[in-house]
Amino acid sequence: MSHVPWPVYKEVLTCKWASSALNTLTMGKIIFFEEKNFQGRHYECSSDSAELQAHLTRCNSIRVESGCWMAYEKPNYSGYQYMLHKGEYPDYHHWAGFNDCIQSCRMIPSYQGNHKMKIFERSDFEGQAMELIEDCPDLRTHFHNGDIFSASVMEGYWILHEHPNYSGRQYFLHPGEYRRFSEWGSTSPATGSLKRVTELN
Repeated sequence: MSHVPWPVYKEVLTCKWASSALNTLTMGKIIFFEEKNFQGRHYECSSDSAELQAHLTRCNSIRVESGCWMAYEKPNYSGYQYMLHKGEYPDYHHWAGFNDCIQSCRMIPSYQGNHKMKIFERSDFEGQAMELIEDCPDLRTHFHNGDIFSASVMEGYWILHEHPNYSGRQYFLHPGEYRRFSEWGSTSPATGSLKRVTELN
C-alpha cells in the first residue's frame, strides 16, 4: 500500500507532543545570546532542547534563522512561554520576556491545514463549551468571562494569551486534550485572547 501523509499527522494528533523525529522533517535554527544585541557567548540549536543551562547562564537576545519556536523560561519546557518567529530579537523585551532566562526550547512542526479547538468552562470537558476555528482578540466578551478550565485541540496549533489583544503570558497548545488549565502550564483559567499559529517559516 502506498504511503500517504495522513498517518504522520494522525500521530501528531494523538501524542502529547510531536516527536523530535517529526520536527526534523522541517529544519529550523535558533541562536541564543547571553548579551543584548547578539553579543557575548552564544548557542545554536536546530532541534528540541530540554536543558540549555549547560550552554548559557542567561539569554538577552535571540536570532531565529528558520522555523517557528517556543522558548521556555525553565528546563523541561516549563515556566514562561514565548513564541518566536523568524527574525531578530535584540533584547528580551522584543519577545515580551519577563526576564533574561531561557532554559529550554522546542520547534513547532510545520503545519498548513485547518485550525479547530473546543474550550470548556469546567475541568474534564464539562459545562458550557465553545468551538473556535479563527483567532479571537477578546475572549472575555464571548465566553464565560474568558475562563477556560479545559480544552480539546482537534486541528492545528494555538497560543492562549493571558490578556485581550494577544498580550500577557502565552501558552502553547498542540493537538490533544487538556483536562485542566495546569496541563498547558497556566496557574489560572483566565484567558484574554486566542490565536492560531499560522506562520511557521
